[in-house]
Amino acid sequence: MHEYLPDHVTVQNERFDVFITRERIEDRLAELGARIDADYAGKRPIFIGVLNGAFIFLADLMRHVSIPCEVDFYKLSSYGDEKVSSGKVTERKDLDAAIEGRHVIIVEDIVDTGLSMSYILNLIKHKDPASVRIATLLHKPGAMRFDVALDYVGFEIPTKFVLGYGLDYAQEGRNLAQIYVLSE
Repeated sequence: MHEYLPDHVTVQNERFDVFITRERIEDRLAELGARIDADYAGKRPIFIGVLNGAFIFLADLMRHVSIPCEVDFYKLSSYGDEKVSSGKVTERKDLDAAIEGRHVIIVEDIVDTGLSMSYILNLIKHKDPASVRIATLLHKPGAMRFDVALDYVGFEIPTKFVLGYGLDYAQEGRNLAQIYVLSE
């Protein structure tokens, strides 16, 4: 399989350089999958992916999980085509699955301010799940404004704009197989 792995890329007339390689991502996913297997042994969790950004992370993470599990999706928007959050979350797709009494793992591509995750947690907790944990590929602790506990974190990163591996800039760059950072 051919993966899109350039050393740098230009999106919206801005240059981005490799920040986290495909190999580092793959190694970290194997670690997270092993932790999820151990934490949910004997259970059947449902992974809730947050669209659009988390679809690649979710698919690859699930390939490292060997316990029985299910998947569903929320679709939210808080960025639009900008590099910073609008500060407002818009729900675009609700869950199809019933999650009452279920063990839920919310899967997000990036948690920066925590606004979207706080919004999703509120939605999910009203559906009475047995438990809720959060998995995120990237976390920007320096940008957090909402108190959200993250259970599975791929990488903590500085407060810089990144794309690739599902993350976009004005809908471009999701197909990059690595994570790239905006050049300074």
